[in-house]
Amino acid sequence: MDMGFSRRGLFGAGAAAAAILAGAGPAAAASGMTLRWWGNNGWEIRIGPKTVLIDPWLTRFKTGTYTPAGADPKTPLSVNRALIDGFLDRGELRADHILVTHGHYDHLTDVPYLAKRTGATVIGTETHLSLMAALGAPEDQLAVASGGEDLTFDGYSIRVLRSLHSAVGARAQVPFPGSRPLSRRDRPRVIEDLVEGGTLAYQVTGAGASVLNFGGSNYIEGELAGLRPDVVCLPAGGAKVTQYVPRLLRALGNPRYVAATHWDDFDLPLGQVKDAGGLEPLRTAVAAASPASAFVVLDHLGSFVP
Repeated sequence: MDMGFSRRGLFGAGAAAAAILAGAGPAAAASGMTLRWWGNNGWEIRIGPKTVLIDPWLTRFKTGTYTPAGADPKTPLSVNRALIDGFLDRGELRADHILVTHGHYDHLTDVPYLAKRTGATVIGTETHLSLMAALGAPEDQLAVASGGEDLTFDGYSIRVLRSLHSAVGARAQVPFPGSRPLSRRDRPRVIEDLVEGGTLAYQVTGAGASVLNFGGSNYIEGELAGLRPDVVCLPAGGAKVTQYVPRLLRALGNPRYVAATHWDDFDLPLGQVKDAGGLEPLRTAVAAASPASAFVVLDHLGSFVP
């Protein structure tokens, strides 16, 4: 089942969005959770007055990622503070928690500034926290995780899972690999300085729904035992991973919703949505592996209620 939504149709999703989704997948009442996509693997999860962000990257500077030469590792890091401030000052963006799946530039670059502006608690590995502290994130807001944590907060819970980064290229390699200790404080300057540093996945539960997010197109199947999320945010790709989509959806009990993530060309600014080439293969794979699951595709800032 294929569900496509536009920003205009679902921006600020509420009762109307729930009505549009009625009947998608197995019958169930709409939850009190709203999911909004900020492009790439950037997700906002609103649960009543609380907000959890995953890998928020609004700046989206050009790197050449989708050119034949690939990303230029010496691309300078930058943060579009004016853009971020606009969303924050208008009340369109807030955060109680920010969850980082891995350390690469398209997942971590904006997080230190967002942490300072929102006061959010940030969860990531030791490497992620080292990178963010060096980029100016308030250190008392940083919480280290290694996978296995199951944490309860006011109105929602966060389960941290060990995971894997996408395996890319003929040799199934991880781009910009590496790690660094918390004690290290030299400031990252270019995108290759933001090393992967281990990869985490997160399940956020609250208001009658749960969403499982992967920041890369790979996973550790044993970590998923017993998980039955309502929504899985599934990245495009995974060509080098054996039975990437069917094995994952089977392990999760064929979730009601499969939300496409990390499929857009992130060299383009926020608001310009272009398939980088992985969306249709992902759609086809989900339809074949779990035909009863609703396949959700959002525009930037599009949202839905599971």
